[in-house]
Formats: sequence, C-alpha cells, structure tokens
Amino acid sequence: MLIRAVEVTDAEALSQLRRDTFSYSVVSPAAMRHAITVHTPAEQRLALLAEVDGVPVAWGSAGLNTWTSEPGQAQLSLHVHPRYRRQGIATALHERLDNHLKDIGALRVRTFATPDGLVFGEQLGYERSRELHYSGVDLRVLPEEPPTPEGIVLETMDNLDPQQVFVADQTASLDEPGDSPLDSLDYDDWFEEFWNSPALDKSLCVAALAGDEVVSFSAMEVAGDRAWSAMTGTIPQYRGRGLAKLVKSVALRRCAEAGIVSAFTSNDDANGPMLAINSWFGYQRIETQTSLLRAL
Repeated sequence: MLIRAVEVTDAEALSQLRRDTFSYSVVSPAAMRHAITVHTPAEQRLALLAEVDGVPVAWGSAGLNTWTSEPGQAQLSLHVHPRYRRQGIATALHERLDNHLKDIGALRVRTFATPDGLVFGEQLGYERSRELHYSGVDLRVLPEEPPTPEGIVLETMDNLDPQQVFVADQTASLDEPGDSPLDSLDYDDWFEEFWNSPALDKSLCVAALAGDEVVSFSAMEVAGDRAWSAMTGTIPQYRGRGLAKLVKSVALRRCAEAGIVSAFTSNDDANGPMLAINSWFGYQRIETQTSLLRAL
C-alpha cells in the first residue's frame, strides 16, 4: 500500500471510487477535479489517496471548517473501497489526517460514519452526535407540481446574479441543523467552491423571487443521468408557504426533462420540514450515516 497526496490527475479514479463506495454518489470527474483544486487556503486542507498495486482504493481529507464562527472546528472525510476494508488502510489514513489536524490547531473534528464504520470510529475515540439520511427518487414518477403563489416569480439560476443567490443561501443556512452553525459563509469562497463548480447546472436550479429578492431556491448538481440536491432553502420570512416544495418540484421536473433519471439528497434527522417534503416527492431512504465528534 502507498499513501500519497491527491493530484488533479486522480480525479477520474476518485470519482469512480466514490461511486463504488456510495451507491448514491453524484460526483463527476470534472466535479472531483474542482474539489481537488478549489478550496480556501484558510482551510489548510490535506487530501490523501491510498493505492494498492497502483490502484486507488481509499481517499481521505481533513481541514478546518471555515464556514462556521466556532473556532477550531475541523472536518475529516475517509472512505475505503468495499473490497479493501479491514486491511488497516483506514487506520493508516486516519493517523496521517489526525496528525495534520493537530498540527494546524484544530480543537474538534467531525466525521461521518456508515453503519459499518461506527464501531471503527468509536474505537478511534469519536462520539455519536447526529444522524444524516441519504435518499433517492425516480424522476420518471413525480407528483403534480404545486401552484405558484401570487407575487412569486420562478427563475432558473443561470438568469440570476450570484449575489442574489448567495444572500438567500447565507440566510437560509443560519438555522440549518448541524454540529456547528453555518454562520460564516464568505462570498468569494462560496462563489469559487459552489457557484463556479462544474457540478452545478444552473439551468436546472430554480429560485422563487419576490421582487428582486431570492426567497427560496433549489440547487441541483449533475453527473451523467444523476442529480444531487445540493441545497433547498427558504429565508425565514417566507417559510410555511410551500415555496421549498415548489422550487424543488420545478427543479426536479427540469432534471427529468434533461434526461436525468435519478435524484439523490441527504437530510439531517432534525430537519423535519425537508424530510416531509422529500417524502411527498417519493424519496426512499438508502442509508443513514452518523456524525461523529472528537475533541483534539
């Protein structure tokens, strides 16, 4: 086994590795290249690849969470191809990533574990926190589109100024359930990492506007015949009017018209309103992951 730093040329292999590991993965090679190369320096991110006989079999990354005001919060991601588990690969990767986080002054790290990885995580000293549900829906069978309320205009994101969407995303994310608040989004970082991502198909992303203000939106990332709901949010003043269901309904229908067959998403277990909306669409749960926390 060889552990080395991830390179841009690994994008295609890593995209396939994610697909082999997670059945609901929606990450194209282009999106993976973007993820490898675009991130804020303040994150101090380290990305590693494990190879066996020259074949990529595992990926790991770790860095500071720069989208929260809480100091010293870090995130760690690690996954191993199913055929290469229980061979010490995850342990070796985690040791390198954990040392990196300590070196850059992280105070607490969060990661996610599938049911098969929970015991491994707890053996490393992590404690269970929240549950995150992954689900998918067949876009060839969708419920009828809800009506558009009076005073609301629907528009695709390719016709909007990114600043309009950023303000809505920033506002809607403030009370999103999680282990740390998403209360420190930086526009330049958001623009490069999210808005400029090749995964985001802005012609399939739908926003609801009241005048010039984006009050609800549904963002879709695409890879082949799959779509990922990257974020559906409504600003607090316009909640309870069915706007999230509306914009997501229109976005999913646009995806279906573009030849996309399946759509996937994830939701925190505490996000009851969004879970109810996805249930209405017909999303079926695929897997539950648990967020794990450990003080450093």
